[in-house]
Parts: sequence; C-alpha cells; structure tokens
Amino acid sequence: MKSGLVYAGSVLMALGGISQAQAADLTISCGAVGAELQLCQAGVERWEARSGHSVEVVSTPNSATERLSLYQQILGSHSGDIDVFQIDVVWPGMLATHLIDLNEHLPKGATDGFFEAIVDNNTVDGQLVAMPWFTDAGVLYYRKDLLEKYNLEVPTTWAALTEAAHTVQAGEREAGHKDFWGYVFQGRAYEGLTVNALEWMASYPEGGTIVDDDGKITVNNPQAAGALSQAAGWINDISPQGVLNYTEEEARGVFQSGNALFMRNWPYAWDLVQSEQSSIRDRVEVAPLPAGGKDGQSAGVLGGWNLAVSRYSDNPDMAADLVAFLTSFDEQKRRAIEGSYNPTLPALYQDEEVLAAVPFFGTLYETFTSAVPRPAAVTGDNYPRVSNAFFNTVHEVLSGRVTADQGLESLEGELERIKRRRW
Repeated sequence: MKSGLVYAGSVLMALGGISQAQAADLTISCGAVGAELQLCQAGVERWEARSGHSVEVVSTPNSATERLSLYQQILGSHSGDIDVFQIDVVWPGMLATHLIDLNEHLPKGATDGFFEAIVDNNTVDGQLVAMPWFTDAGVLYYRKDLLEKYNLEVPTTWAALTEAAHTVQAGEREAGHKDFWGYVFQGRAYEGLTVNALEWMASYPEGGTIVDDDGKITVNNPQAAGALSQAAGWINDISPQGVLNYTEEEARGVFQSGNALFMRNWPYAWDLVQSEQSSIRDRVEVAPLPAGGKDGQSAGVLGGWNLAVSRYSDNPDMAADLVAFLTSFDEQKRRAIEGSYNPTLPALYQDEEVLAAVPFFGTLYETFTSAVPRPAAVTGDNYPRVSNAFFNTVHEVLSGRVTADQGLESLEGELERIKRRRW
C-alpha cells in the first residue's frame, strides 16, 4: 500500500489526490496535453482488465519544464508513490539513476521492432531506462480553405509564411474577422520555446543547434541571430502579443477556434482540430515546417515521450508489465488512430487503418525519422540549465527587451560557464 505524500507549491498540487490512490497496486503519471490523459486512462483500464490489478492515473503539468521539476523532487526524495513515469525524450540521461533497467524485467527482445534510435536514446550506460511510447516532430498546420481563397501556395520558407500570413490576416480582418492572426506557436519561456527556436535556427544553413555533438557552443552566429530577429518581428504583426505565453494548448485553442492561418504544433493536434467539436474540421492540412530560405531545410525538432519505472517502486515487475502493455503494437495503433500520436514502431506507418486516420503519417514519414535532436546527450545533467538559458534568452528577444545579437552574445557566455561544469 502506498504511503501518500503531501507536496507544497502549485506545481506539486498536480499530484493532489494521490493519497486517495493508497489502495491501488500501481500509480502512473500521464500528461494531459490534448487527449493524452484520456488515452492513457483507456490503456490503463485495458491492462487492469487483463491483469486484475488496479492503477491510479495521475495527471501532471502540461509544461515539460514544470513536469521535470516535479519528477526530480519526487525521485530525489526516493518516493515510491509513483511507479511509472511518462518521461520526455531528453530526460533519460538525467533521470537514469532513479530508474530501473527494464532489460532485467522484460522478456528478451522486448525492444525488437521499435525505432532503433529511440531505443538507443533510452539506453544509458547499457541499461534500458525507458520504453519508447510515442515520438514527435514539429509540423505546420494550415487552413487549406484560406490559402485557396487567397490563391496562395503552402509556404516552404519562413519568409513565404510571413508574406502569406500578412496577406490572409489583412484580408480576413477587412472582412470583419478582427481577431484573426497569421501564425501561432509556443512562445512561453519553457521547453516548448527551446523547441520552436531550435527549429527556426536549424532551418538555416549554419544556423547551429545551440551545442553541437562535440560539445562546441554554436548558438552565437549570424544565421541564428537572423532567425530570432525574424521571429521577433512576428510579435504584434502576424502573431498576437499573447503568443509569448502560449504553450501547445493555447496555440491550438486559437487555431482550432478559426482565429489563425498557420500553427506550429505536434501531431497530436490533428485529431482535435478534425474532431466534431472543431470549428475548422476538414479545412486543415499538415506540412513540414518551412525552411530558412532557398538554401535552408525544414527542421522539425525531435520530441516524444517514453515510459519508465521508478527504482523506488514496490512492484517493479508489475510496473514493467504495464509499460510493456502500453507500448505494445495494439496500444500504439489504438493511440495513433484515436489521438494521432506517432507510433515508435515503424510497421505502424504502413498500417492502412492508421494511415486512413492520420494521412500525414505517410507523407511526412521522413520528417519524423530525420527530426533534429536537442543537445541533451552531449550536455547530460546540465541540459536543463542549457535549455533554460536558451529559452529565457529567446523570450527576451521575442519580447523586444534585447536584440538577437545582444541576447546570443550574452547566452554564449552563460553557456560557457555551464560548460565548465563538465557536460
């Protein structure tokens, strides 16, 4: 039986109600972005029916930054109150010491058929600390009806996106749609802004990826400055001032209500914008993110989430069995069809039922398999500091408090200080 914990602070209040879970055999933390929580609960119920065990599902903050802080406090206290953690693709290295080696609790060959790169990402010092659950890459959502109305092509560069956004935004506002905007994205100072800004930078030749694979700090360069300056120019032009506080769901809310032409988001939003409750149903398509000019490239950043078992769980074998079930072929297929969550099994990208539900899983397959990773592996335990420094700097640039050149020069110095701590 679980002891129950009382946590202080607004973030930790996300675990309010865990004390009611004392009779459950296991507790799992799940995200609540889009349909995540409902899909997790449905999967857990299927496992409960099969196994005869009970599971308490705990919702966690939508912000990845807040969720990591919460996890670190729970695991740092060696609490066994949560058995299974949903962890970001950039967290295995920093949380590995608190997680069991799933190789010791799952049958041999448990990772066969999964994307090898994600399995490698989740293997730390030879130990499999998490199973791949769903993968992600940033994509561009657009209103196909409005591009057709204004005789515009789907933009393949950021400059073309900006121009199309100006045209449609002006036309729609003139037609009486005063709250209409050209482009919405994730601009709050959190991990989501690290992702967005890295996509802007990496889309330009020599734009850099904050820190390269050799540990060299690459963020302070003219292409990166140009990318951030362009993005800063969107604020109060084609993007609302409020975008500076948007996470995924705020951006989706604006887009899904019909108040934006373009949106950067993850694939999960597809099922929601195409739902019966959506005011733009059947008027949306998905494309790769724009490139940074004719010599640039589309650069969706790698996302995704995995399932890990706490080293402090009282029931590690049972928890590992739950993880194996939730990451299985059938469960991933269900989640892909019902919620457009990208599978971590290549075979499902050729499944007719999956492709019928989410057509762009086929057309954008290369986007998902060649996504740009964040520099978590090379920076190790210091990645949260690197990311925090980066997204805070970008937020300052977008807010107009500093220029891109000033911000990146200062950021380079801060990253050098972090680097001296050995990443």
